[in-house]
Amino acid sequence: MYFQSRYRSNFFVRLPLVCVCALLLGVNAAQATGTLFLNSAVDAALSTNPGLAAIDARARALAELPNQVEALPDLILSVNLVNLPLDSISFTQEGMTQFQIGITQALPYAGKLALRSQVARHEAAAGMADVAEKRLQLVRDVKTVWWNLVYLERALEVIARNQVLLQQFVNVAETRYTVGRGQQQDILLAQLELSKLSDSAIHVQNMRENESVRLNVLMDQPVTESIQLPVAINEVLLTLNSSEALQQQAVNSRPILAAQTERMSAAHSRVDLAKKGYTPDFKVGAVYGLRNGHNPDGSSRADFASILLSMNLPLGSQQDRAVDQRHAEWAQKKYQLQNQRNQVASQVQLAVTDYRRSRERAALFQQEIIPLARQTVDAMLAGYQVSKVDFLSLIRAQTTLYDYETQYWKVLSIANQAMARLVAAVGDEENIYE
Repeated sequence: MYFQSRYRSNFFVRLPLVCVCALLLGVNAAQATGTLFLNSAVDAALSTNPGLAAIDARARALAELPNQVEALPDLILSVNLVNLPLDSISFTQEGMTQFQIGITQALPYAGKLALRSQVARHEAAAGMADVAEKRLQLVRDVKTVWWNLVYLERALEVIARNQVLLQQFVNVAETRYTVGRGQQQDILLAQLELSKLSDSAIHVQNMRENESVRLNVLMDQPVTESIQLPVAINEVLLTLNSSEALQQQAVNSRPILAAQTERMSAAHSRVDLAKKGYTPDFKVGAVYGLRNGHNPDGSSRADFASILLSMNLPLGSQQDRAVDQRHAEWAQKKYQLQNQRNQVASQVQLAVTDYRRSRERAALFQQEIIPLARQTVDAMLAGYQVSKVDFLSLIRAQTTLYDYETQYWKVLSIANQAMARLVAAVGDEENIYE
């Protein structure tokens, strides 16, 4: 009874103190650095991530192209000095000497400018879809890292709790050994498990710091910025909609499919534009020639006016090669679109499978395995106090509980990471759940 009383006194007095201290430290850290909620992390990344900003700038640049390529080429101004005699450098000696000023305009064959504009508009639309796709990927990455941080932080908390409990076991083993009711190997075993937990804590802390660096990079913050997660985490995992509905939603909503469709349309317009290569382009112009001097009859020389018209003659075989090239490029875009559809379908199904299996495992850990493991530890502890259970069995039971608690947070994190991948794969968070 003496050992049982002493153990319970130490255990139930010191453990609350440790928990309170840990809670106070967590509160102070949160006040010092600010709590980073998931939505806050996502908003920060969307507003500051340079990778997203670069793709957005590219899309805005592409949006300026259609009006440019649809416009006629600039007018060409020409200034000429024609038929100047070199023996006298006189502007009046010869009747054909003249100072010319002219304007020339290139006129592409009808429909070419419209097709060029179509190509540019499809590429601009693809660029905007690329921005939407990058946003989905960025949100997915932020959520993945954030939930991995949740797992690592909760793993550290589980380790800390188990370190306190194992220290209590060490104290009990030492007390029993002192009065001759225990064995020294019990003390050594408990100390060994305590050291193994310390090693695990170092490893997990290192992983947490690495994930913090990744999250800071995504949010465009200094890599040394401290990240404090909220104390309360939403552990609810909702039921997904059917796989068929999610697959159809991905076909309708995924930006990368829209981007690839626009690029295929642009390739088709390039085919039509290549076929226009069989038609000539024109140049029209007007030239005014100013003459000085007089005619033999004494009258002033008249100025000249000229009208110009020219065209290219597409008689070679390069037009055939250009059409074949554009047909091949269109086929490439078509196959890329089909391949992308297959990849999206795979991404959706894999994410659905991972989420559902992790959701089932999380419920199993939370509702059955962990409660049973805790009851086992309590029963082992009670049996050890009356010498009906050996110390090794008690340590194994506590270690098993530690493993299950850590696995629960790992599975919960995996489920939420799978959900992040699913939202990115589907392209829209609406109608994900039943």
